[in-house]
Amino acid sequence: MNFSKPIIYLFSLFQMLCFSACGQEKDNQVTPKGDILIVYLSRTKNTETVAKIIQKQVGGKLVELELVNPYPENYKEIVAQVDRENEEGFLPELKTKINDLDSYGTIFLGFPTWDMQMPPPMKSFLTNNDLSGKKVIPFNTNAGYGVGSSFQTVEDLCSNSTILEGYSTKGGIERDGILFVMEGEKLIEVSTEIKEWLESIGIL
Repeated sequence: MNFSKPIIYLFSLFQMLCFSACGQEKDNQVTPKGDILIVYLSRTKNTETVAKIIQKQVGGKLVELELVNPYPENYKEIVAQVDRENEEGFLPELKTKINDLDSYGTIFLGFPTWDMQMPPPMKSFLTNNDLSGKKVIPFNTNAGYGVGSSFQTVEDLCSNSTILEGYSTKGGIERDGILFVMEGEKLIEVSTEIKEWLESIGIL
């Protein structure tokens, strides 16, 4: 008996099914690596470290927000200044400009919690840049009191974007002189959490 034709038919059918499944898997991917932008604000390097862990996992371009007029180094002075800016709705001018923003489909936004809110510089970035139609993913470090209203502010200022679930972790406590903490066991813990988070939101 000649089994060549049935075998060829079955092999062709198998190829078609594999091609279809692979195509569906590709369509469900959130974004290619070159399409990712990671924008962050960091004072004590904790948020910066989280940003770099994310970049290591997903690739993309890393951009730190810098101000035309930087905040003072003294903790009490910056607290007083940020309090005034929040009360007055003041948005500090950014030195950082991202000219190719339109080329990114997925944007991570990283920032610490200041005054239980999103820091004014990140508000400046979101106010001055249109992220409509993009996937926006916030991440945060804080002194143990959580994100405050910052993730809600992301939703408010990116109302025409697709907001994915954010990530938050405890960083330093500058008020108590505890600054950079993303090292040793803490770094391992955060790296593991970030990988699980990225998997849960479909980026990995």
